Amino acid sequence: MTARDRLLAAVVAVLWGANFLAIHVGLEHYPPLFLAALRFAVLAIPTVLLVPRPRVPLRWLIGYGLGFGTVQFLFLFVAMDVGMPTGLASLVLQASAPFTVLLGAVLLRERMSARQVVGITLAVVGLLAIAVAQAQAAALIPLVLTLIGALGWAFGNLAARLADPPNPLHLTLWMSVVPPIPLFAVSLLTEGPAADWTSLRGAVTLEGVPGVLSIAYLAILATVLGSGIWTTLMRRYPAGVVAPYSLLVPVVGIALAAAALGERPSAVELVAGVVIVGGVLLGTPRPVSLPAAVDVGESGSTPART
Repeated sequence: MTARDRLLAAVVAVLWGANFLAIHVGLEHYPPLFLAALRFAVLAIPTVLLVPRPRVPLRWLIGYGLGFGTVQFLFLFVAMDVGMPTGLASLVLQASAPFTVLLGAVLLRERMSARQVVGITLAVVGLLAIAVAQAQAAALIPLVLTLIGALGWAFGNLAARLADPPNPLHLTLWMSVVPPIPLFAVSLLTEGPAADWTSLRGAVTLEGVPGVLSIAYLAILATVLGSGIWTTLMRRYPAGVVAPYSLLVPVVGIALAAAALGERPSAVELVAGVVIVGGVLLGTPRPVSLPAAVDVGESGSTPART
């Protein structure tokens, strides 16, 4: 993996880490499933009208939208609404990384090095420690919901990789067309049209501005920019190389939650977080030097895979 692509992966980590603070703000103004639907609906409409559909198999486009967009955010938003702390959510959701690596090995026959196995094992140990701590605090349901969301993200990662889009940004935008219908449907059934309509009316008031800004952040920066970069990296490299970088997201998420919301993770959660981040650093393969004449980002050739 080139130095430039490692930097891009770090930029995604920052965008997605701040994403959890935006979700927290949005949940103060909208029901969770309705918020998830709005996140993608504001992208879906202009995408259908203005962006050509990516030339990828329809099954992988739908799989990406259902896994990354629908399942992940349905369960994540509900988990945070019923008590999952913002900073801890940013950490636990990164279970998508070991899930992606393991699914890539099982379903795509991607080989894992001994270094990756050790790193992913450390990450799983850290997640198990958090699960035990949460179970003792009687907050296991939000944790389980977040883990289901992480599994949806992992399946979305693999679908995006199998789609192999010629234009990753187009795939990211068209992925947003899939989630609104199932999310709006579930919202109407469980949250009710009255709650959804009340939250929409509040959006046009001065008090509703933070909620509107949170949706803008979730849609434009976290989804278009962050997911666009992420899909590009998943296309260039094996899933097991890219996915572990998502474990760096909690560093940003926990720091912002502590600064803005006053959340203080427990000692067990902090130690487990260090173990998880250490796992991703250990599990990321070392870069292979590329010939100076090769411009991986601009040439039409297949990038070197590390």
